[in-house]
Amino acid sequence: MLERREEYVAALVKEIAARKDEAGEPIRTVYIGGGTPSTLTPQDIARIVKAVGIDEAEEVTMELNPGDASPAYMQALRNIGIDRLSIGIQSFQDDLLQLIGRRHDAQQAIDAVRMAQEAGFGNLSIDLMYALPTQTMEKWQADIETAIGLGVQHISSYGLIYEDGTALTQAVENGALEAIDEETENAMYDALCERLKQAGFVHYEVSNFALPGYEAKHNSRYWDHTPYIGVGAGAHTYVPPVRSWNKDDLEGYLKGEEVRESELLTETDLYNERIMLGLRTSRGIADPLSVHSRKITTDYIRKGLLRKTDDGRVVATQEGIHILNRIIEDLMI
Repeated sequence: MLERREEYVAALVKEIAARKDEAGEPIRTVYIGGGTPSTLTPQDIARIVKAVGIDEAEEVTMELNPGDASPAYMQALRNIGIDRLSIGIQSFQDDLLQLIGRRHDAQQAIDAVRMAQEAGFGNLSIDLMYALPTQTMEKWQADIETAIGLGVQHISSYGLIYEDGTALTQAVENGALEAIDEETENAMYDALCERLKQAGFVHYEVSNFALPGYEAKHNSRYWDHTPYIGVGAGAHTYVPPVRSWNKDDLEGYLKGEEVRESELLTETDLYNERIMLGLRTSRGIADPLSVHSRKITTDYIRKGLLRKTDDGRVVATQEGIHILNRIIEDLMI
């Protein structure tokens, strides 16, 4: 991909020009991510940002791999107009970073955050992973403390998902590694939630924590069902009631071929998505629900897995989050 970088950026700029008004409203947030955009040069990023137009944007985020960080690169991003970075750290433990195939080490991760801060970034998010094979509670707690100590404003954290065909999955299947059990994974998640709460973070979405006022504006638009446009190979777009996506076909995309597909969402589809997305957030979902969902909701409230807020919304409890996928599936119609 790197050798075709300029070709891909040109295709992106062309698609942006053709589709930037598709949502029917001004662009308020921008997220440059998917893949590893920090392998692009500042000049590449500047071309993309100029094509989008960020004069009215409230937030412009870019994903960054710690191994791509340098003081000059960070400063260039600030000068371009990027005002928020999402740094894919995953762990501050070298052995775990090697295990999951990351190309940076712990010191590079720490240095990346400090370089960003020195360049003037005051809105930083980092990713952390838990439930990794060989990861102990002590290592996990140390990662949390390191993250807090770095003074970042936002932390996204995800449990490891084993995907078919990956080296980690194969290692577990052949007995070379042992997967973390569900009880330990839940304990790691609970430890994260409790410690970040103590540190002043707001737990505003299942996997996302922010200091007050630093919730991710762009990602929140996904969860609020706000229209968005995605450009690039494999990118998704939502302009209700239609969801569309570019096929993950790089060759076709670079040739300018028609690679978009779409689906018309029914009222049932939209209802189910409101359940699925809303219950992941601290705002929850509005009541009244459908007759089907209300009956099941009442049962989950009685079990302490859901609760009603003072303004009548339904949210998941800490215990409920552990089985949230099951709850969501039950509430869907």
